[in-house]
Amino acid sequence: MYDVIVIGSGIGGLVTATQLVVMGAKVLVLEGYTIPGGSSGYFEREGYRFDVGASMIFGFGDKGTTNLLTRALQAVDVSLETIPDNVQIHYHLPNSLDLKVERNYEDFLENLIAYFPHESKGIRRFYDECWKVFNCLNQMELLSLEEPGYLMRAFFGHPLACLGLAKYLPQNAGDIARRYIKDPELLKFIDIECYCWSVVRADMTPMINAGMVFSDRHYGGVNYPKGGVGQIAQKLVEGLIKKGGEIKYQARVTKIIKDRGKVVGVKLANNQEYRAKRVVSNATRWNTFEKLLSPVEIPANEKRWQQKYQKSPSFFSLHMGVKAELLSPDTECHHILLSEWEEMTVSEGTIFVSIPTLLDSELAPKGHHIIHAFATHWIDQWQGLSQKEYEAKKEATANRILDKLEKIFPGINANLDYLEAGTPKTHRRFLGRVDGTYGPIPRRKLRGLLGMPFNRTAIEGLYVVGDSTFPGQGLNAVAFSGFACAHRVGVDLGL
Repeated sequence: MYDVIVIGSGIGGLVTATQLVVMGAKVLVLEGYTIPGGSSGYFEREGYRFDVGASMIFGFGDKGTTNLLTRALQAVDVSLETIPDNVQIHYHLPNSLDLKVERNYEDFLENLIAYFPHESKGIRRFYDECWKVFNCLNQMELLSLEEPGYLMRAFFGHPLACLGLAKYLPQNAGDIARRYIKDPELLKFIDIECYCWSVVRADMTPMINAGMVFSDRHYGGVNYPKGGVGQIAQKLVEGLIKKGGEIKYQARVTKIIKDRGKVVGVKLANNQEYRAKRVVSNATRWNTFEKLLSPVEIPANEKRWQQKYQKSPSFFSLHMGVKAELLSPDTECHHILLSEWEEMTVSEGTIFVSIPTLLDSELAPKGHHIIHAFATHWIDQWQGLSQKEYEAKKEATANRILDKLEKIFPGINANLDYLEAGTPKTHRRFLGRVDGTYGPIPRRKLRGLLGMPFNRTAIEGLYVVGDSTFPGQGLNAVAFSGFACAHRVGVDLGL
């Protein structure tokens, strides 16, 4: 009998597991794949080590309380060397808006004001407001907002910070941007600033999340883990085992077992069963309540949540190995390419690019770089195809994206050494995420983060962690979810 079983070894699940094992819990992590990490995993091909997802990582700072990845590793006595990135994103946007988001805050503001000098006051007021949110978060230990004892300690320890966060909880970034900014194109820039990590425009992006991202890139900064993003999960697993926890691979959970209305364990695809006092699902809420439990058992509050939120699109990904001479010495690691503002949210409208070998050259053979390019795609676009049609569609889609990339990397086609394409069906197959989704997005404009559920569920003994819980998507956000979930479970277990 375990104290806690964690289903899935994404970063949210691993942070939950490692935090609980430090509290003294007997923890088992069950991972359906052969390695940990989920969307933060990796794979190797012909001398290249590719990140499954993006390479733009927050949470590795060395000060404050929002450096959640640093804190998660330290908790289990492991560490990971990271490489600072001096530019978060190099934007290539409509109307020749070519802008780098420098690590230095003032440099970034000056870059943006140079394009919109008539909005200099509004620019400063909006991004300074983001700092107010971040400074409130960065004073407090980020644990479970479901636990009354923590809320009392937090409020009496940091009353002004708590009141500040309460003020911003029901607000979205777009609403605040429009208080200070009038220029339509500048407001579209704020949209792409949000869209590149939230997959929705600013008026549907919670201000809490925006404040975290738009400020931490200048505070803790964007830092790449040496050896690739997959090292984060590998190190957390190392710490988990060091502290007495367990992890089993190729252990695909197919059912959450209940007894008299309470969750008591899980069943695997091979019919093996494990029992525990508490079960934490690092699967999406859709997987958890529609696949691992009987759909007829979906609690009413989950149905209400699904009425507010929908599955975001998945991605079409290109993992490329290219000759080093393709890239000029001043090329930045992360790029966003958008030709027309109206195409921002449509499939293949926005192209996301990561070149992690500009920070860690050991991820590729000598004389070569990795380029990972991806664009949103819905799984519906890939259903009902024969194998021949599927492969032809993959090739055509890859060629369209490569043609777009020629704009910022002239000669990319001629310098390809390796190319592998992944569709939403690929993401569904290897990551186990329903429809290959990136996570939940609002169906309509909501009041900030107030609609996001916390870790406890209406089913006794069952918790959910990851991007479909507060505070949402992104590596540092799911780490926050992991800290919160572990804290809530620990209190419930009396640890």
